[in-house]
Amino acid sequence: MGPDRLLLSVAVGVALVLAAIGALAVADPFTGLPSQPAEGTPAVPEESSDLAAVHAAGISGANVTVGVVDVTGFDTTRPVLSDRVVAARSFAPGETVRNGGRTGHGTAAASVVARTAPDSDLYLATFDTADGYEAAVRWLIEADVDVVVAPVTFYGKPRDGTSNVAMVARRAAARGVVFVAPSGNLARGHWTGRYRPTEDGVHQFDGGTRNYIRTSGDTRLRLWLSWDRRHRSEDYTAELYWTNGTERRLVARSQPYPADGLPNERVVARVGDGTYYVRVTGPENATDARITVESPTHALQFRSSGRSIAAPATAPRVLTVGAYDRAESSVAPFSSAGPTRDGRVGVDAVAPETHTTATDPDGFTGSSAAAAYTAGTAALVLDAGSDHTPRAVERLLERTADRIRETTPHPRIGYGRLRPARAVRAARNRSNQD
Repeated sequence: MGPDRLLLSVAVGVALVLAAIGALAVADPFTGLPSQPAEGTPAVPEESSDLAAVHAAGISGANVTVGVVDVTGFDTTRPVLSDRVVAARSFAPGETVRNGGRTGHGTAAASVVARTAPDSDLYLATFDTADGYEAAVRWLIEADVDVVVAPVTFYGKPRDGTSNVAMVARRAAARGVVFVAPSGNLARGHWTGRYRPTEDGVHQFDGGTRNYIRTSGDTRLRLWLSWDRRHRSEDYTAELYWTNGTERRLVARSQPYPADGLPNERVVARVGDGTYYVRVTGPENATDARITVESPTHALQFRSSGRSIAAPATAPRVLTVGAYDRAESSVAPFSSAGPTRDGRVGVDAVAPETHTTATDPDGFTGSSAAAAYTAGTAALVLDAGSDHTPRAVERLLERTADRIRETTPHPRIGYGRLRPARAVRAARNRSNQD
């Protein structure tokens, strides 16, 4: 697959190994939280305890279908997937679902869904362009799936939910699909603000015209520059420089990205150890254009985590999930945050950032993993309840989440940390009342 393949919401952060599920003293799996383990029993992650209680009660996603849309392929021969996959299709020309063996991200996401809702049926779709993504989601809608998770992030798109890829997700939700998307992993690699040039047309960030990037080892750097549609006729360019403090060298200059018809450019460059910086050039006079610099691969010196949520998670009616770091008991520092450009909070909830999977025994990490876990939880809720609408499922997950802050929803954490057992209990209670 070529270098123009769309960029993933790449798993980042330190991998954590989930503890094995130990013996739990659970008198009633739907009394809320699982009871405390007996003294001397190894500690079990709360999410594992939640799922063990739910599965023990016979809620496993049976008769619920989940679609996974990913930019990599899928290894459907993995034991966790082989008995659960109903159909799998590639919407990338010349590629199969196996994608020449490049299946890590998609297989990991599907594995998280399968382990969270082990009796759900899976539909898997892979793509490599925005058109392929739209065709994949349309196929899932026609297959009448209940839940779709798209663990991908599209860069250089408007943050108000009006991009084509966001509208695809919105239309799916309107058709009765619970559409789950990751907030993204851009909180440390995102800057947005008004264009403020020096006399020679070089933009001034918060602390100067250089926005530094530190690198370690030989790696590929990806960076996007975008600006609002109202100023699409204007020309802005991102330049990547290497420096040792006294000398500097131009490494790469951004090029227009014509595939989506939006005012954006991107840089793809191989970088090594050392210090690099980005500078943005444009008109000599201040234009009031809102520009955005974002890198899914590297942190920026001057950055703003707010409004870093990316499409398709920017769409209204989408269940947007951020990444929660269990070890630190806080939102993962890389997890993208709202609000959206049109004033919505953006993030609905946060979920664990790391899960063991068929392809990542040491941990599949990032907001993609959190979204896949949430999609599996949504399948459990649908299994426990009767005819829940996408909005009803979202409200159940929000209402039963652990509050991390007193004021919710919050642009970084939404309504709080996802708790599957509470959500399933609420769904069952509601179903019994209907």
